[in-house]
Amino acid sequence: MQTIEEALKKLEKSKFRSKFKLNDDDKKYIEQKGIDVIRKHAEDFVKNRLSAANIENDGKQTPTKGHPVFKAQHATACCCRNCLYKWYKVPIKKELSEIQQTKIVNLIMAWIENQLKK
Repeated sequence: MQTIEEALKKLEKSKFRSKFKLNDDDKKYIEQKGIDVIRKHAEDFVKNRLSAANIENDGKQTPTKGHPVFKAQHATACCCRNCLYKWYKVPIKKELSEIQQTKIVNLIMAWIENQLKK
């Protein structure tokens, strides 16, 4: 099992994943809302858009813009069940456990926190 740091380094090597960055508006939004609210948003998005065993619109449920967490989900390959399987071997047709959801949110938040330092 890889650490968050190992996952982030692996993702940086992907041409597609590494193109996602937080812009100034994203950073301003995070500053206004606070990191705890952003974490809550990430938790809600993962629970409501990724956790079900069968997702009708899998692969299309996460926009690429409109919220910093959406960008983070794409940057971390936590945007759909197919990407979660490809990158982390998370089974596609099985509901995500609370532990899995927490790990996904932790990875998303680590990416966001790294972006805020840049």
